[in-house]
This record gives sequence, structure tokens and C-alpha cells, in this order.
Amino acid sequence: MPSSSTTLVSKCTIFPDRKSDINTLKLSVSDIPMLSCHYIQKGVLFNSPPFSFHDLLIFLKQSLSATLSYFPPLSGRLTTDSDGHVHIACNDAGIDFLEAKAPQLSIKHILPPGEDVPDFVKEFFTYDNTISYLGHSMPLAAVQVTELMDGVFIGCTVNHAVTDGTSLWHFFNTFAEITKGASKISKSPDFCRNTVFNSQAVLKFPPGGPTVTFATDEPLRERIIHFSREAILKLKYRANYGCLLTKQTNNNTQVLGNLGNNKVNNSNSEISSFQSLCAQLWRSVTRARKLEPTKTTTFRMAVNCRHRLDPKLEPFYFGNAIQSIPTYAEAGELLAKDLSWGAHLLHKNVIAHDDGTVRRGVADWEEQPRLFPLGNLDGASITMGSSPRFPMYNNDFGWGQPLAVRSGRANKFDGKISAFPGREGNGSVDLEVVLAPETMAGLENDVEIMQYVSEVE
Repeated sequence: MPSSSTTLVSKCTIFPDRKSDINTLKLSVSDIPMLSCHYIQKGVLFNSPPFSFHDLLIFLKQSLSATLSYFPPLSGRLTTDSDGHVHIACNDAGIDFLEAKAPQLSIKHILPPGEDVPDFVKEFFTYDNTISYLGHSMPLAAVQVTELMDGVFIGCTVNHAVTDGTSLWHFFNTFAEITKGASKISKSPDFCRNTVFNSQAVLKFPPGGPTVTFATDEPLRERIIHFSREAILKLKYRANYGCLLTKQTNNNTQVLGNLGNNKVNNSNSEISSFQSLCAQLWRSVTRARKLEPTKTTTFRMAVNCRHRLDPKLEPFYFGNAIQSIPTYAEAGELLAKDLSWGAHLLHKNVIAHDDGTVRRGVADWEEQPRLFPLGNLDGASITMGSSPRFPMYNNDFGWGQPLAVRSGRANKFDGKISAFPGREGNGSVDLEVVLAPETMAGLENDVEIMQYVSEVE
């Protein structure tokens, strides 16, 4: 397989085609903690368009300019006032647009079946290891378009203190929609800041700003693991009704069969498909890590709070509206119990995260302002980000659906998982799994989870 060789051809600034009618937007309780996170890096892979790459760049630059006029914050810069509050100055300063080429790389190189994500995919994004606080002096977003042997990769990099995943994919979808020829966008962003997340609390930063909360130089492996709709339905059945009888043999799990019809107790609704998948991943990664039985493990999920508040935020509220839900269990108990036990723990915490819980989280942060704690300091944590509900494959720029979704180097550490919808839709899920090499090797040999994994067709 080719190693690398993505060459930067050109770089320019794209400005919105209309002046912003917003002056400033104050960062919220949900935005500010992200200032120590890397810029988000997400992108989509396509077959080559039925016209020249030169023409594609012209179309993309024009449509990006039009798209930015609907999202004024992305063309701005961060600024901190005399009281320490951080704002987005919507000053139309523009974003970076990069043209790159990798003529020796084909789609089959980028999507090798059953193998790790090639490291050269990280070269399809700009602003590597850039902390969001640096948006005070650099653009808040960038788009890199890379021409491949037989395809095109469009990579989007956005400041994490300005957007969460919901807002990122809203912007990306709108960019595609306008490129495809829409004269009016289908979903307008909401920039209201009169929400529970608006606060007078101030987080003080050291001179020069914060640093990331995790090591960026540890050895990692990254794989995309695909779960079909049928596999996930089997997991959901096990989590809600099935007792799985297993036997440990040489640190592997031999599946002997499903027994019983024991519905999960103390639940006011069934465990979801995604919670079932998360529970299985939690068990299998914990087993692969070979932790002491008394070691406390953590499964941390980022949840969208827009619909959890009362009254609800607008679905397309622009900014961060997320909180983190940690669930804890001792490694030995998590593995000794069946799947439904761990799934119920996750389910119970998710359904309990209602309006009151969100507001208590805001109040707790205001009492003790702090950065978002990304990382795996104790070696026993998993952090689940992104969502299979995000409309990643809705990014049709005019010549068809993306072939795949990939991400850059940003915010990756041992135990960082990102959930993407499967390309075939219909409830399938791709998990982008980042683990220490020895843990990944253990996961690949874990029969309990690998029986549900399939190749993308």
C-alpha cells in the first residue's frame, strides 16, 4: 500500500457572499469546555465527479461562499472581553480552502477491507493537533479537497468550541445542498443564545491558552468495524431478553448459545439498539484490556441536549449543546454478568438525563468551571462520540452519495470511539475504534463481539 504523498497545491481564503447580520455570539457553558479540544475533522469520500477537478473546485468555492453566509460564526474569530467571557466575532474574516492531490491513492487504498484505517487518511485534513482556543488568531473552519486517482475526498475542519457534531453536519449538509443547486436551504441554523447554557461564569485560562487533556503521541491503532442492521437487532434482543451463556477459554469467549427469556427489570422502556451495541463494546474492550476484576471501568457517552430540555432547543440550534454521561462498573462484575446487565446501566443513565439533569450539570459547571476531560488517564475508560443518527451520507454534492466517512487525527486516544451510520442505512452502524495496539489485537480475537461484525458490501 502507498505510504503517503498528499501534496498541497493551493490555499486561499473563502469569504461569505453576504455580510453578517450578527455582531457577536457569546460562548456558552457547553462551548467553553471545548476550547482545549482539537478542531473537529470529519470528511467524506466520493467517486470522481463526471466533470474536471478544476471545475469541481470552482463549484465548491462558489457554494462554500454562499453556505458561509448562512453560518456567520464560522467565518469569524474568537475574542475574549475584559471580563474573561469568550465570544465569536462574526466579522466575515473567512475560512481556509485547500486544494490537494494524491494521484497514487485510489479508493481501494483508502478502504482496505478488514484492515486498519491507513495513516495517510489523516493527510486529507488540515489544522492537525490544533487546539480550539487558537481560534482567537486563526480561522474557525477550513475545507480541504483532495483529488485521488479515482475519487475525491472533501474534509471539513471546524473549531469544537463553535460547533458540536449536530452543527458540523448541518453545515456540511448545507454545503452539499447548495453545491447540488439548491437556491434555498432546507434547514436554517438557529443562533439564539437565550438558553440555559448562557452563563456569566468565567473559565480562567493560563497565558497562551489551555493544552489538550490527553497524550497525543501514544501508539494507537484505528479500525472501522461494521455492524449490519441484523447484527444489531440480535444484540438488542440479547440486551433486552436474552441470557448469553459463555465459557472462557484461553482468554477468548466461546459463544455456546442463547438461553432464557428474561426481560430486563426496572426499566421504563426497552434498551435501544445503540445502547446494546455500546454495552457489547464496553464488555469486549474491557476483556481485551485484561484489567484487574476490582478495577473501575468507565463508559462515557456524549449526548445531545437539544431535545432533553423543557422547553426544547431548536433542532438546528448552532453551537455545542452536549453533555457527557459517565457509567461505571467494576471490570470483573461487568464481565461476569450478561450483556443485559451492562446495557441496563447505560440505558438507565441515558433515560435519566432529562431537563433537570441538564440544568444541574450547567449549575455544577458554573460552580466549578472546567475544561472537557478528554482522555483515558486510568487505562480503563471508553469515550463514545459522534452518532449514527448524524446525516453523514446526506452529503450529495451532485454526483451521488459518499462512499465512506472518515475522520482526521483530532481528539484521538486509547478508548476513543466514534459512531457513524452505515452507508446502507436501515439501522446499520460503523464504529471508528481507536485503541492501544495490544487492546485492538485482543478485541479482534474477542468472539463475543466479532460474531456480529461484517464487511461493508
